[in-house]
Amino acid sequence: MMSTQSNSGRRSFFTGMGALAAAGIAAKMANSPPDTTPPAEPEPPPGTGYRLTEHIQKYYRTTKI
Repeated sequence: MMSTQSNSGRRSFFTGMGALAAAGIAAKMANSPPDTTPPAEPEPPPGTGYRLTEHIQKYYRTTKI
């Protein structure tokens, strides 16, 4: 039969590990630089037809005489 002391010790160990993990995550989040990337443009729904994308514009620039 398990004693209450060993069961309590195990609980406090796992509680301490959980608190340590939460503190580590909070510290990492506090030290990370803010996200400065602009939000991506939403993808148009499929089947919307012709779109003038950047690579098509680049192609048009290369075909100019």
